[in-house]
Amino acid sequence: MAAIRNSITTVCASLLLAACGSTSEAPASTKSEVINEGSLGAEDSGPDSQSGWDLVWSDEFDGNAIDDGKWSFNIDCWGGGNEERQCYTDRAENASLEDGKLVITARKEEYSGPALPPHMREGADDPDAQATKPFTSARLVTQGNAAWQYGRIEVRAKLPQGQGTWPAIWMLPEDEAYGTWAASGEIDIMEAVNLGVPCEECPNGQESTILGTLHFGGLWPDNSLNSTEISYPAVLDGFHTFGIVWQPGRMVWTVDGRVFAEKRSEDWFTTATDEANAPFDKPFHLILNLAIGGGLPEKRGLMGVSEEGFPKRMEVDWVRVWECNSQADEPGSCAWTGD
Repeated sequence: MAAIRNSITTVCASLLLAACGSTSEAPASTKSEVINEGSLGAEDSGPDSQSGWDLVWSDEFDGNAIDDGKWSFNIDCWGGGNEERQCYTDRAENASLEDGKLVITARKEEYSGPALPPHMREGADDPDAQATKPFTSARLVTQGNAAWQYGRIEVRAKLPQGQGTWPAIWMLPEDEAYGTWAASGEIDIMEAVNLGVPCEECPNGQESTILGTLHFGGLWPDNSLNSTEISYPAVLDGFHTFGIVWQPGRMVWTVDGRVFAEKRSEDWFTTATDEANAPFDKPFHLILNLAIGGGLPEKRGLMGVSEEGFPKRMEVDWVRVWECNSQADEPGSCAWTGD
C-alpha cells in the first residue's frame, strides 16, 4: 500500500495493469514479477515448530473495544496520494471488534473530513482544508505504540471481494531516518485488489492475486520498488495467514505458512546511504487498512469501482509478532548460522 502509489514508474505501471499476465523485463530497482500458485515454496517451519522465536507482541482482539494502547487511527480524506475514494475515520461503524475479530468496514456513504493527513498539514496553504469522499473506511496503525526492527510478523485475515477493494497489511518506518517516502522504505506484507471479479486468465476465472512488495530508493518521484504477485485461489474463501520473516539483508513472504517470495539486500537500496541493508534496517510500525479505489485497483480487473455489495468487510482474527532470540544458535533455530 504505497504511501504515494501513483509514483510507480512506467515500467511497473504497465505490469500492474494485468494481475494475471506474464512477467516483463525490468531493472532490479523497478521489478515486478508474477508467478502462479505452483511456484509456492515448501511449507515454512513456523514459530510454533522452529525454536528461538519469542512472541513479543500480539493482539487477539478478544476484548470489548479496540486497544488504544496498541492501535491508533489515521483520520483523513486524503486518498493516500493515489486518489483513493474513502475517508478514514475512527468511528465504530468503520472499525470495531466482533466475536473476537477486528472488523474494518468500508461503507458507501458521503463523508467529509481533513483533506490532508497531519504530517502534510504543516506548511500547507490551507492546513484546515476539508474534503468529501463517497466512501468511509478505517486505517489502524501501531505507530507510537509499537515498532520492530527484524522479526516474524503474521496476520490472519479474511479479505473482502469486489471491484475497487484494496485491503492491505503493511509497514512504514517509525522514524524517517533516511528521508521521506520512499527513501526510508515501505514493506507491504500483503495487498490484494478486486478479489473475486471475473478474470479470464486467472485460475477458476476469478481474480485471486496477492502481492508482496518493497518500496525504496529516493524521495518521490525517484522511488523504486520490487514486487512479487501470486495467484492464490484459496484466498477467496475464509481466513488465511499472511506473513513476513524479516532478517538483516533478507525478507521472506509467506501465505498460510508457505513461502511465495524472497528478497535480499541486493534487491533494494536507498539514495541516502550506502549501508548494505538500508533502508530496511530501522524499526517499522504495522498498518491494517481497507481502501476503496485508487490507481492500483481501478486500472485492473473491470476498471474503476463497483458500488455493489457494500458494506465491505476486512476481518482480522489475530496479529502476532515474534523476535528471534539470538542465543538460540542451534540447528533448526531462527538464529542458526551453522551448516
